[in-house]
Amino acid sequence: MHKLSGKGIIYKFCEMRGMMYSFGNSMFSGPEPMPDTTLPSTLATGIYERLRNDILDARLEPGRKLQLRFLMEHYEAGQTPLREALNRLSREHLVISKEQRGFFVKPVSLEELAELTKTRCWVEGIALRESMANATAEWEEALIVAHHRLSRTSRSLREDRFESNPQWEMLHRAFHGLLISNCGSQPLTAFCEQLTDQLQRYRALSSRKAFQVRKVADEHTQILNAVLERDLPRAMRMLEDHYNKTASFIIQDFPQASPG
Repeated sequence: MHKLSGKGIIYKFCEMRGMMYSFGNSMFSGPEPMPDTTLPSTLATGIYERLRNDILDARLEPGRKLQLRFLMEHYEAGQTPLREALNRLSREHLVISKEQRGFFVKPVSLEELAELTKTRCWVEGIALRESMANATAEWEEALIVAHHRLSRTSRSLREDRFESNPQWEMLHRAFHGLLISNCGSQPLTAFCEQLTDQLQRYRALSSRKAFQVRKVADEHTQILNAVLERDLPRAMRMLEDHYNKTASFIIQDFPQASPG
C-alpha cells in the first residue's frame, strides 16, 4: 500500500475536511489542483456556508434575531435559500427557531461551555490515545510540518490590537485535527469536529483578551513534544490543560453569563 508523506497527510486531511490551505511557493507547496469542472455550489449551499462562518466567528453574535429582511440584503439572497440555510443550521444547533418569532443565533451559556469543554476533553483524549497507539513516521512528520507552519503564522493581523488571522485559524484547526486523525475512527473524528465548531463561537468572543496574555504557541509545542516522545499521560494532560485554559479565558470574559 502506498504511504503518504507527512505533507501528503496534511493535504489529505484538508481535502477530507473540505478546507483550503494556500501554502504558496513555500517548502510545503503541493501539486497544482486540477481544474474544477463541476458546477458551482447551489445558492443555498453558498448562503449556508457564509451564514455558518459568520455565526462561528461571532460576526452574527449569540442571541441575535436573524431577520429575513436583513439577511436578504446582507447576503443578497431570496427567502427560499435563506430559509433552507437556516433550517440546516438549526439541525446543527447553531440556530434556534422560535414559533411565531423566527430564527435566532443560539445563545451562549456557561453551562454549555462547561459541557462542551468536558466532552471535548473526553473524546479527543480517546482519539489522541488511539492516534498515538497507531503512530507512524508519516503521521509524526505531518504533525511536525503542521506545527511548524502554525508557529510561523501570526495569530493576529495587527500588532497594536487583536484582529483574527483567518490563515492562523485554518492552520490551528489543521494541527489539532491531525493530532487525532490517526485514531482509525471516522465517526469519532467527525464528532470531535462538531465539538470544535460549537466551541469556536466561544473562542471568537474571547480571543481579544486571551491574545494579550496567553502563550498559546508554547502550549502547542508542549503537546507536540509529548506526542513525539510517546508520553501518552503527558500528551493527554497537556491537551486537556490547553482546552481548559481556553475555557477559563472565556469565563473571565463572560462574568455576566448565567448558567443554562
